[in-house]
Amino acid sequence: MEVKAWEYEEFPEFTDEVEGATWLNTTGDERGARYIPNVEYQCVGGIPRVLQILIPNSRNAKAPRDGNAATCTYPCVVYVQGSAWMTQDVYANLPCIARLTDMGYVVAIVQYRESGVGVFPDTVRDARNAVRFMRTHASEYAVDPTRVAIMGDSSGGHTATYAGILHDDDTAYNLFPGVSAEVRAIVNYYGSTDLSFADSNPTTTNHNMPDSPEGMVMGGIDLNRDREARERLTVRCNIDESTAIAPVLTLHGTKDRTVNARCSVLLHQHLLATSHESHLYLLRGADHGGPEFWTPEALSIVDAFLRAHLG
Repeated sequence: MEVKAWEYEEFPEFTDEVEGATWLNTTGDERGARYIPNVEYQCVGGIPRVLQILIPNSRNAKAPRDGNAATCTYPCVVYVQGSAWMTQDVYANLPCIARLTDMGYVVAIVQYRESGVGVFPDTVRDARNAVRFMRTHASEYAVDPTRVAIMGDSSGGHTATYAGILHDDDTAYNLFPGVSAEVRAIVNYYGSTDLSFADSNPTTTNHNMPDSPEGMVMGGIDLNRDREARERLTVRCNIDESTAIAPVLTLHGTKDRTVNARCSVLLHQHLLATSHESHLYLLRGADHGGPEFWTPEALSIVDAFLRAHLG
């Protein structure tokens, strides 16, 4: 065989008979992921924030690399990692989140300005700017900019759902003027979306106090004494019949010790009562996150919902 820079199509395939070898067929459509770490999407007040980007990759549909364009585009899921609004470990759940890429989605995991650095709604503004960044750089990351969804878990579920109602495209908070942050679908994994009742966070003994996660993201205030601030942070309190919000899919465990499942029930009921599309799945016995939310059954629900709304 001549040694040269072979193109795949012209390279001669090995076909010799080999005793004891087992031959496996491939199609070229077997899908993996290309991982691009720590892509800066904004720097506000001298504070840079980054994305972890996962792009579907296969022999027949190559992810962009080294200046080469992708051979096709995919719908995009902007994912907000939960952290009680504190410093996020955006790498912790990469193996599970990568399963979305295996299903054919570009995924961008958002690092937002955590409590102590930003004050609500900075988390939401950051997530929306991450959506705009992915649209602006769609060709670099194989994204179809017309098919974008947002997804998050725990405090990230709060951020993702709130990002669907904070329509700030025409404000100074839009770091990409003229680029929309609107999405076509929202996936909420056990989001901390409701701070209005006493046991909304069953194991948070300082619930709504200034040093609680929810108090800290609001700037260190006592939410028990500030009903207006508490309702401003509660997603359903900011939704009525006139609110523009994409369809919402929610999954929540029935034994969630961190975020009461009733948070998701109340949000779901309120969305339906205000004539918005909402789908709720309650996972029997599931706690706050875990493998139950990344099973083939759970992911098939997420995939069917996203495909129905992203095309």
